[in-house]
Amino acid sequence: MRIEHVAVYASNPENMRDFFVKYFGAESDSGYRNLTTGFRSFFLSFDDGARLEIMYSPKMEDEGKSLFRTGYVHIAVSVGSRDRVDEISEELDRAGFKILSGPRVTGDGYYESCILGPENNLIEITV
Repeated sequence: MRIEHVAVYASNPENMRDFFVKYFGAESDSGYRNLTTGFRSFFLSFDDGARLEIMYSPKMEDEGKSLFRTGYVHIAVSVGSRDRVDEISEELDRAGFKILSGPRVTGDGYYESCILGPENNLIEITV
């Protein structure tokens, strides 16, 4: 078995799609739109076959987002090397994204950087 894809709601799905395409090399489909319900979505594909669905619905509710909440917490993207973690982290910092930690070696041995991505979603960049 494998996880087929993970989905996230976004107030601005085009902006979130562009973030993953620009910084992590995702490829996007042309999108889906339901004219009756107002639902929209994009499927993003990554080199290893992982997929992320970014969705919008006019029925969405958005309460405060604590980093320490129950439920899905972050998306971790493996970029292949420590140098790439450093490079992407620096690029995101220059682009105005908030670096929460790192790049650093964690207590359990991961080399990672954690940033707040679009709509304050936690993104972990790792080897």
